[in-house]
Amino acid sequence: MRIVIQRVQHASVTIRSEVRSAIGRGFLILVGIGEDDTPEDAEWLARKVVNLRVFDDAEGVMNRSILDVGGQILVVSQFTLMASYKKGNRPSWIRAARHEVSIPLYETFCGLLSQQLGKQVATGEFGADMKVELLNDGPVTIWMDTKNKE
Repeated sequence: MRIVIQRVQHASVTIRSEVRSAIGRGFLILVGIGEDDTPEDAEWLARKVVNLRVFDDAEGVMNRSILDVGGQILVVSQFTLMASYKKGNRPSWIRAARHEVSIPLYETFCGLLSQQLGKQVATGEFGADMKVELLNDGPVTIWMDTKNKE
């Protein structure tokens, strides 16, 4: 699984001209799921996300987690994160998981985040054409891949 985490002041996802979800201060997370990803990958990522210390403490040092600041999370599926671009100029998404693999893992990841955060995470709509808006705070943008845990 690959994710891009953006610390935001606010974010929203719009589908068919209607706002599906919106959050205030917290994380916008884009999620790409590969064929060989597992529920254990989702568990590892969820744990890393909620404990990631990228919010400022009283001294202005990034030392607080989303749990510490009571932040919100918006999770958006993003199969293009699985792009392979080694040959030619047109990306290939052959590594992206099929729906029967990716939807359950996406739902598992969102459920784990909600459980660990202590509140429901906001989501987009899996497979939909979504318009995502955000105000990146910092900017702070972090990429994580379960194939690079060390």
